[in-house]
Amino acid sequence: MRIASILYDGAPAVAVETPSGLHGYLRAAPDWPGDVEGVLRAGGDLADLGAKLARGQAFDQAKVAFMPPLAQPPKIVCIGLNYASHTGETIYAQPDYPTIFGRFASSLIGHDAPMIRPQSSAQLDYEGELAVVIGRGGRHIPRERALAHVAGYSIFNDGSIRDFQFKSPQWTIGKNFDGTGAFGPFLVTADALPAGAAGLRLTTRLNGTEVQSANTSDMIFDVATLIATLSEAVTLEPGDVIVSGTPAGIGHARKPPVYMKAGDICEVEIEGLGVLRNIVADEAMAVESRIAA
Repeated sequence: MRIASILYDGAPAVAVETPSGLHGYLRAAPDWPGDVEGVLRAGGDLADLGAKLARGQAFDQAKVAFMPPLAQPPKIVCIGLNYASHTGETIYAQPDYPTIFGRFASSLIGHDAPMIRPQSSAQLDYEGELAVVIGRGGRHIPRERALAHVAGYSIFNDGSIRDFQFKSPQWTIGKNFDGTGAFGPFLVTADALPAGAAGLRLTTRLNGTEVQSANTSDMIFDVATLIATLSEAVTLEPGDVIVSGTPAGIGHARKPPVYMKAGDICEVEIEGLGVLRNIVADEAMAVESRIAA
């Protein structure tokens, strides 16, 4: 099941993909069934939500704008250096414990939204990644039961401002510029994919050229291990997002480096999840466009 948070003709809505297209409800509808975040926080079942959405109105695709599947996750936890191929193109040794950093919800954008290259840097880089959405929270979750805590999966492009990322030993600032965290287009429920989303092909394309290619089974710390490890320290909550790491091929590691610029189109495709597509815009251009609108 593939569920999307959308704007329909500018109005907030939630939809499910059906054989005949997107169906669902406007938030203002009297029979609004809730969105992904609300259902997860209430302990509800996404299968029930999807069934209700399938009975809703048909949405004209031309009037649909995709939003992040979750707009305000309680936590967005990112994992660095989780593919040996990527670690090998960096200055780092392969860690034996997950490299963990946070991302803020204020950085999130949806499918087909502009990814913003900021005024203060020309080093906007792509990172195609699998996103894991927690459905049932907990602390000290055993690895053998960890996948039961997953609601579903999505696609993430962890847009990174490289010169800011390396201004300090902590990567946080370079990973949190506004408009750099592309997320979506759908939340695909866990039952529609292999356990732990293992064995899925991940591909990133920049202007149609393949720049990253890997399999989610190549992750050093798999989804179950990440959930168990994180929950040793923090209580995972429904709606938390784990961004599980990127494979080799980032622009920063190329010789010469390849950074994204205005007009570039970046696509991240993961087998079974679809394609997340964003066009790059300069910050000044994006601001001017909003003012004109």
